[in-house]
Amino acid sequence: MLKVTLLGTGGTQPLPDRALAAAAVTVGGRSVLLDCGEGTQVGLRRYGVSAYRLSAVLLTHYHGDHILGLPGLLQTLGSLNRTEPLMIYGPKGIEPVAQAVTALAGPQAYPVRWQVADGQFHIDTLKITPFPLTHRVPCCGYVLALPRAGRFDPARARAAGIPMPYWKTLQRGEPVGGCTPEQVLGAPRRGLKVVYATDTRPCAALEAAARDADLLCMDATYADDADLPKAELYGHATCRETGALAAAANVRRLWLTHYSAAVTDPAPGLAAARTAYPAAVAGYDGLTEELEFDREP
Repeated sequence: MLKVTLLGTGGTQPLPDRALAAAAVTVGGRSVLLDCGEGTQVGLRRYGVSAYRLSAVLLTHYHGDHILGLPGLLQTLGSLNRTEPLMIYGPKGIEPVAQAVTALAGPQAYPVRWQVADGQFHIDTLKITPFPLTHRVPCCGYVLALPRAGRFDPARARAAGIPMPYWKTLQRGEPVGGCTPEQVLGAPRRGLKVVYATDTRPCAALEAAARDADLLCMDATYADDADLPKAELYGHATCRETGALAAAANVRRLWLTHYSAAVTDPAPGLAAARTAYPAAVAGYDGLTEELEFDREP
């Protein structure tokens, strides 16, 4: 129902086998891009995510390793004859970034709309909630939620005299022909929730946002516990801290990402994360998983 793909798992410097920060969340063939570091276009093509079918880009902040892939991406979309608007969201301070990227990319035949992510909004069927992270500059993480409507009750539909051709539309949670979903649906069921948070210290806002998430993709810049002073100075997390936050937030899955270029082998950091969260996964470019709604009896 919802597919997550890591396109780049590096921080600061790209490596031959590790592009800079980017991920894609895909629902119904449409995707939302999270960050756009160098190499993102290659990752989109290599891992089967359609650039043409991007609905929006969500930027966590404006350090180069998270945005320098944008000018080329905008040019590529133009060469693909895109006509629909592309929304680009990010924390406060987006205006000079928009001007710089637009100057580099040049004018495009499709609208590019820049928006401060300062409240909940929707992209296609996803509900997006930005929240503050703790970094050296304004930075936000994102909750991407796919809601799930309540169970459809045919008996209620028949009793209300609702024509059968309307049923599928009402099941999707959409009104039709003067009929409303509330007439035929039970209480909303548990949907899907993905949380993306790079470039941050562990913080209360992140733990709250990640509570009971199906998947948390989180900053794991430093593998060695001895690098904790660096993590505190530069606004990042150690792998051990990332595992501890995932455990505290009771997430279902944890992917480590945004490794320092000094981390050539993620195994020691993964072992540290697993002391608190045994199911932690070391993210890598191309890691993907399709999340499905909970099965019901």
